[in-house]
Amino acid sequence: MCVESDGCEIEGCSSSDEVRTLSGSMSPGLKSNPDLHPCKPGQKFRAALLRCRSPAAAAGILSFGNVLNYMDRYTVAGVLLDIQRHYEVTDSGIGLLQTVFICSFMVAAPIFGYLGDRFNRKVILSCGIFFWSIVTLLSSFISKEYYWLFVLSRGLVGIGESSYSSISPTIIGDLFTNNSRTMMLSVFYLAIPLGSGLGYILGASAKVAAGDWHWALRVSPLLGITAGALILFFVPEPKRGSADQMGGRIKTRTSWVCDMKALAKNRSYVFSSLASAAVSFATGAFGMWIPLYLARAQVVQKTAEACTKEICNSTDSMIFGAITCVTGLLGVLIGAVTTRLCRQKTERADPLVCAVSMLGSAIFICLIFVVAKKSIVGAYVCIFIGETLLFLNWAITADILMFVVIPTRRATAVAFQSFTSHLLGDAGSPYLIGLISDALQQSYATSALWRFLSLGYALMLCPFIIVLGGMFFLATALFFLDDREKAEKQLSQLTRSTSAVKV
Repeated sequence: MCVESDGCEIEGCSSSDEVRTLSGSMSPGLKSNPDLHPCKPGQKFRAALLRCRSPAAAAGILSFGNVLNYMDRYTVAGVLLDIQRHYEVTDSGIGLLQTVFICSFMVAAPIFGYLGDRFNRKVILSCGIFFWSIVTLLSSFISKEYYWLFVLSRGLVGIGESSYSSISPTIIGDLFTNNSRTMMLSVFYLAIPLGSGLGYILGASAKVAAGDWHWALRVSPLLGITAGALILFFVPEPKRGSADQMGGRIKTRTSWVCDMKALAKNRSYVFSSLASAAVSFATGAFGMWIPLYLARAQVVQKTAEACTKEICNSTDSMIFGAITCVTGLLGVLIGAVTTRLCRQKTERADPLVCAVSMLGSAIFICLIFVVAKKSIVGAYVCIFIGETLLFLNWAITADILMFVVIPTRRATAVAFQSFTSHLLGDAGSPYLIGLISDALQQSYATSALWRFLSLGYALMLCPFIIVLGGMFFLATALFFLDDREKAEKQLSQLTRSTSAVKV
């Protein structure tokens, strides 16, 4: 028998059960009492909702929201050629879309990190999803004379999506621990390649079905509003640090300045953040330019013609999207399994697995630009292997942060890792690649072959950045054990000091 705050019975509960309230708190189970009265129909429905709020369900809903976040982000990339033709802009101009998006994303991330360590996290998440969904829908009605407004709308979408990426991993971190946390974070970060791939597929499919690329921006907002509602009703607000065997006992909170000083001295955190920036640089540039690069390759091979119609062929976007979905699934799963096995051999397994996968990825990504001129199939094979290796490290990097940062400053840590990785990574890489490509095209007579080669030469910057990221992960491995031990000691001290205050 369970009792809600208004004193009614909730059927189907035992005397030892607990009921989670909508605010995320727990009310202890009570024995049957003759003074209690049966629940009204509306209260029974509310009780049924509460029983659905398990940690696994919460992680699933948060992962679904993350899929939508990245799906919306890359829907634009799926119809990039159509947008470029519609607004009549250059390579650098079209690359500005992603750069503005990421710049607003990274500027907002520290703000949401600060809020996420101090206020109700699921309310912030829901508001962020509702905001970007509405802005994305409205952006689909912007006419061709107002390209600057379309660019601005992508910046506003970046603010909304920043709230989600900064805060949602910390909720999972407070619901699970150890290997179960690694697995749940793997599922959560699987949403990055899965959502990105679905973004290409959704954009291309919606455009073909409606005969207008604008409809590519009118599907994900509806799904986003649904996800926001699910988070409000079914995701709990766990006590910060409750999964780290503290039962939410930490009440003391350090200042923001103190948090930032501690993170700056945390060498594992700093080096893993720099490595994340290298990953972001490559994925940002690839996500924006590879479909267009492959389309130009087919024109050079004379297996396709340059687009002169209102609706351009989107086969490359759909294939690249499908490959991204599959490689994301393989990469995250292989990364989780490999890390779990390697932990039995060495305690530095997390950063070492990331380093090896990054260095291997650089080789195959470099080969893309060697074989693309002769064989599109060969290019797709290299993309498949290179992306799989690159996606290995996403969930592992998040787990490294959970190990070396105490729970009360994790949202801040996630936010500033996001800030630095975007600042040094995909905030500038799409625009930089487009700028280099435009500069090379202006140096020689413009032709289909040179448009293809100039973009390929610009993209060759990515493998070198990936190698640099692998070096940063190796540096993380040197300090990982020391920083993890420091975090565990500080966590223990905070717990004891809180207990002493209560006494």
